[in-house]
Amino acid sequence: MLRVAVVGSGPSGVYTAQALLNQSLVPEVRVHVLDRLPTPYGLVRYGVAPDHEKIKSLQNSLRAVLEDERVTFVGHVQIGGVGGVPPARLAELYHAVVYCVGAAADRPLAVPGEDLPGSWSATRFVSWYSAHPDIAPDGFALEARSAVVIGVGNVAVDVARILARGADELRATDVPRAALGALAGSRVREVHIAGRRGPSQARFTTKELRELGALPGARVVVDPAELAMDPAYAAQEGLPLPAVVRRNLEVLRGWSAQREASVSDAVRRIRLRFFLRPVELLERGGRVAGVRFARTAPDGAGGVQDTGAYEDVEAQLVLRAVGYRGVELPGLPFDPVRGTVPHVAGRVLRDGVPSAGEYVAGWIKRGPTGVIGSNRSCAKETVASLIEDAPLLARRSAAEDPLAVLRAWGLRPVEWDGWLSIERAEAALGRSLGRGPVKIPDWQGLLAAARGEEE
Repeated sequence: MLRVAVVGSGPSGVYTAQALLNQSLVPEVRVHVLDRLPTPYGLVRYGVAPDHEKIKSLQNSLRAVLEDERVTFVGHVQIGGVGGVPPARLAELYHAVVYCVGAAADRPLAVPGEDLPGSWSATRFVSWYSAHPDIAPDGFALEARSAVVIGVGNVAVDVARILARGADELRATDVPRAALGALAGSRVREVHIAGRRGPSQARFTTKELRELGALPGARVVVDPAELAMDPAYAAQEGLPLPAVVRRNLEVLRGWSAQREASVSDAVRRIRLRFFLRPVELLERGGRVAGVRFARTAPDGAGGVQDTGAYEDVEAQLVLRAVGYRGVELPGLPFDPVRGTVPHVAGRVLRDGVPSAGEYVAGWIKRGPTGVIGSNRSCAKETVASLIEDAPLLARRSAAEDPLAVLRAWGLRPVEWDGWLSIERAEAALGRSLGRGPVKIPDWQGLLAAARGEEE
């Protein structure tokens, strides 16, 4: 029997487990899916906006894999770091270990003032309204009148939409109590989404973009002059543009033609801005008060260049959404430039040589690129390498009962029954509030629920 540990229970980890189950060359495989959190699903639980029910429903297909009798979910087990199980010790328990730990850090802007109070990563904001236990439930007061979201990808659109959406519309979702209360009391009336390049180079999908225009009480404002600066927009009819770019430009053109009266009547305004590069976060009274942007323009070679002009945008809340980055896991090799673990077809490289029994999949393997479904083919490639190595891996020693060893080391794993107990507790919490299931947002509450204890 081949015993494999998969570290990470997000899409890449579960797709890796699924690929191991679906292969036929090694008939007997047992998979332990380990996670630092007592809850499964990774970014599907803690990174998808609460009003995106269709994407969140992906949990159902992930659940089917984790409920397979050949798979064991092992939550509340940290690998690496202070108090965690070192990779070298984990390797003693399994024939192979596949690390699917994602890209947990956000990319900084690297501009003056970035660390001012009121300046946050969009990752932190998403974790807050998604009830991630690492983020304090009362982490955002939303007393700002104006917010700037830096970045023009789907994450930027997500956080802008949540800021501009009424709390009553989120009451039917699993958004935690504290976040719902903060959103209900939000003073934000203006949300700017800013990117340094033009609309044809923005990374959001048309579906996400259109959702901004469907928010009750909110209006989207687009400056026709900024659209006209984009060569692709100006010559749209004569260029073979990708379908998503063409659709995005059509949506933006429609918004740019809105009458001012319909915009001024809105409770909240979302301003989509282009050709603005942040150069400094401005301060007043010890907090962020705005963003100074350098105005850019197309350079004729597909990029942009500074024009020498600047624009200050008032903001008491700044959220940066300029990408994710992998974080080094102590005990594993790491490429600090790429933010990934060095590998060949998923085999971890140590000093340029494949390390027996160590593999990677997902963002820590290829970087934060692609959509959720991209992790499926990535996982299949890694599992193909693992199965090819299976004759050698089977000669390695492995523990008969790895969970018993983990407990002997002082850990208290949360298994699938514990997760089901958390689900029941969240359903009960929702019923007590007159809502559907509501997420438990803190470590103490999650672990108490997992063990059937009263807080």
